[in-house]
Amino acid sequence: HTDTPGHRLKKKLRLDLAGVMFSRGLFSKAFNLAKRNPVPLAVGAGLATAAMAGNIAQASDDCVPPPAVNWSHKGVFSSFDAASMRRGYEVYRQVCSTCHAMHFMCYRNLVGFTHTKEHAEMLAGSIEVKDGPNDEGEMFDRPGKLFDRFPAPYPNEEAARAANGGAYPPDLSLVCKARPHGEDYIFALLTGYKDPPAGVTMRPGLHYNPYFSGGAISMEAPLKMYGQVEWQDGTPPTVTQMAKDVSTFLAWASEPETDERKKAGVKWITALFTAALIAGYWKRFKWMPIKTRKIEYRAY
Repeated sequence: HTDTPGHRLKKKLRLDLAGVMFSRGLFSKAFNLAKRNPVPLAVGAGLATAAMAGNIAQASDDCVPPPAVNWSHKGVFSSFDAASMRRGYEVYRQVCSTCHAMHFMCYRNLVGFTHTKEHAEMLAGSIEVKDGPNDEGEMFDRPGKLFDRFPAPYPNEEAARAANGGAYPPDLSLVCKARPHGEDYIFALLTGYKDPPAGVTMRPGLHYNPYFSGGAISMEAPLKMYGQVEWQDGTPPTVTQMAKDVSTFLAWASEPETDERKKAGVKWITALFTAALIAGYWKRFKWMPIKTRKIEYRAY
């Protein structure tokens, strides 16, 4: 055999053709595998994409992602802790409500979840609400009622900014839905105030919190010491307990119908599973003998 240019060209063409055939064979095998198992491959591709997206998002964040907390209400068959929500409301009422409003919450929303009707009426009656006009066309103050909303600490956004150095305290009605990581973020933010690290200088009026975007937050630590809030059930009011309870309350306030949705989901899944069992039984033992029977016509 001579190593001529023509011979080398033929050898290269044979190798290229073999590579193409090998690639086509691999593609055909992969395509057949995907046809036979579409669901596992789709799930795996989705999980891989989500993992890559999560890593990219964490790498580009300007704050520390909050640690995951094992919340008792996160399970499929679990519900919100009513005692924790009641304590969380007290934390909001005694601490958070001095700066933050909850415009979408009424006192009637507490009935049957955190308080009895009588207790909710007492809480509503402790505030003064401007109402009117009366028969003389004048506005007047009256005690609050169940249908009244939680009182706002400031009459408008401009007054809120003026009282907080230009920063606007956000409304807390839907804060768990408006912030990534939900109640994990709120708990980490409330318990995450620290001294700034070496080399970091905070401007006047700002406080260091690694869980807040940028690390500098205008709000000073709202929960500072043991016993800052008084509870009637005797639970020790530690800083972490107060943060955990108010996070639970705000998570419930963002979606009060969560427990009802879970119950409805369990009912629907149970009904559909029962219907599937009945349909499977009917198909296997009632319809299949008819579907697979053989009918012959014989001439006599």
